[in-house]
Amino acid sequence: MRTVAIIGTGLIGSSFGLALRAAGFGGTIVGVSSERAIADALACRAIDGSAPLAEAVAEADLVFLSQTIGRILDTIRHLDPLLKPGALVTDAGSTKCEIVDTARQAIRRAQFLGGHPMAGKETRGAAAADAGLFRGRTWVLTPDEPAEMETAAAREFRGWLRRIGARITVLDADEHDRVVARTSHLPQLASTALAALLEGTPHTAVSGSGLLDMTRLALSSYDLWRDILATNSGHIDGALSAYIQELEHIRENLRTRQLQEEFGRGARMSARLREEK
Repeated sequence: MRTVAIIGTGLIGSSFGLALRAAGFGGTIVGVSSERAIADALACRAIDGSAPLAEAVAEADLVFLSQTIGRILDTIRHLDPLLKPGALVTDAGSTKCEIVDTARQAIRRAQFLGGHPMAGKETRGAAAADAGLFRGRTWVLTPDEPAEMETAAAREFRGWLRRIGARITVLDADEHDRVVARTSHLPQLASTALAALLEGTPHTAVSGSGLLDMTRLALSSYDLWRDILATNSGHIDGALSAYIQELEHIRENLRTRQLQEEFGRGARMSARLREEK
């Protein structure tokens, strides 16, 4: 792998560039993004230079799509004639079914391997990029068939993911979307709902660190989440229904000892999450 094209040089794209460099990648990293995003990526040395999409991907051995989901889908639809034969195209989209289905139909000259690094920050942009962002974090890959993981390009890509410290997990695209509806999308919506509920409430300074912890995700931008919610609405609806049912159970048992079991289950899961991280 000599040339990498990063399409979308925001937080994830620029962090990927920095991570590759820190892991010893000595090739060329080219960025494709808005003028401002390119300037920020160049300033933090996440990329070596910029180019239009057609020029950037023509020589790229790896094409990394780290845009919003809507833009990833649009790029995929126009990408095939521009690709170097034998290249690997992957993405960082937070939902996978629609992206994988679109790539299956549109990309012929190269291999597509869906991906989702489970890492990020509330702040966006290359200014917040971090070479260690993916270290110790799960990076999901969603091949259509197991053999797609064993091509030369896929093996090399997996090797670089291990070098940057990511933990690779392989899932079916639909299973990925079902899981992240509960583990990623539901936490965002719960945080947003709580913060929105409290807007205008007097004396919110009368609170502890728990409120800050619970509303941290509410800082996230709707522009980023709009496409995520639209492309995983079915699984998210199911996750919300289950969460509302759990809240109803808690409300019904505020005066009983039934909540002792829920506190125990919650504490065990919280401890497990911290051990896994």
